[in-house]
Amino acid sequence: MRVSETAIDTGDGWFEKDELDALRKRLPIVYVDAIPVRVDSDGVIQHVGMLLRTPRDGGISRALVSGRVMYHERIRDALARHLDKDLGPMALPRLPVTLTPFTVAEYFPTPGITPYHDPRQHAVSLAYIVPVDGDCQPQQDALDIAWFTPEEAVSPVIQEGMADGHGALVRTALTSTGRLV
Repeated sequence: MRVSETAIDTGDGWFEKDELDALRKRLPIVYVDAIPVRVDSDGVIQHVGMLLRTPRDGGISRALVSGRVMYHERIRDALARHLDKDLGPMALPRLPVTLTPFTVAEYFPTPGITPYHDPRQHAVSLAYIVPVDGDCQPQQDALDIAWFTPEEAVSPVIQEGMADGHGALVRTALTSTGRLV
């Protein structure tokens, strides 16, 4: 049975800052992570896109497309929204046919429990590899995007400059596709 869209009050899907802070202390928040890639005609990853951002604690670091899933938002829609927000409307991402992520990343406020860390909260993120075909123009808080070969993406220099364990996520993605051994 399908529920009428008018029967559900979704609001705007956002919380006030103090409401969100309180929720983050009490329950995990659902996120999506997307690794933008350029692939060849056979679907083999040739380049990995990494954003340049100013993280919460200052400085500059490399990061992936990432963000919350809003209340009553489909995962596919959240993924498309964050890709558009970070890469711009002409990125032309090819969303996965299936919404099965290549991994589930658990971000904890306590460092060291998993490779993923978010000092604000416990977050559960569904992680996807998303081929993009268009022109990526970083938007909002993304300063730039750089494209790295898979070997460059997992090099110590690049990995050290990645925020919140995103380097581990890139390594997992490339290993899951057979691009790294």
